[in-house]
Amino acid sequence: MKTSIDLKPTLDFLSQLQKNNNKAWFDQHRAAYETARSGFEDFVDDLIRGVGAFEDLGDLSAKDCVFRINRDVRFSKDKSPYKTNVGASIAPGGRKSTRLGYYIHLGPHDESMIAGGLHMPMPDQLAKFRRAIDRDANAFKKLTAHKQFVQYFGTVSGGRLSTAPQGYPRDHPQIELLKLKEIVAVHHLPDEEILSPGFTAHTLKVFKAMKPFLDYLNTVMQ
Repeated sequence: MKTSIDLKPTLDFLSQLQKNNNKAWFDQHRAAYETARSGFEDFVDDLIRGVGAFEDLGDLSAKDCVFRINRDVRFSKDKSPYKTNVGASIAPGGRKSTRLGYYIHLGPHDESMIAGGLHMPMPDQLAKFRRAIDRDANAFKKLTAHKQFVQYFGTVSGGRLSTAPQGYPRDHPQIELLKLKEIVAVHHLPDEEILSPGFTAHTLKVFKAMKPFLDYLNTVMQ
């Protein structure tokens, strides 16, 4: 594992892209984009090697994990052609994995994060989570109260319903968990952290702290 990967060219390119989000500019600065993408892929390959120490990822590379920078604008009012961030999902099978994985998202001006969990879940996924909580919430509450989880993520993120979900009473003892519409752990990252020599090691510490949370959700989703 490399001791440090310079991600400044990646953040610099994305910062400029925020101001010039059009194909003509992108084509003129394709060399800078290739440098930005290459640096991020090197970083993700480093993470894959690190995660491999505590998670079986199989034969995985950054190219399996990194998302395209092109936006799907077919159903969006915003027709900007490019994302102004780079992201990757590290899990067996990469970004197309059927398992919930470790997500890393780099965006300039302190818009980066590490995240994982049920983001925009399908109705059946949310139903499985709620059934698990209804049966016994102790395991989930214990792992989200663990000091490392609290240190890096605070609490579980995700919007909540204004009332009890269908099929559950309003006075259910776990009603606040049952109201969750997403079940996500998020760790925000300032640019200073991304540019520090220890960023890879920090990311792996956060991933490892997230592992029990992902393991629980992946088990529930089976």
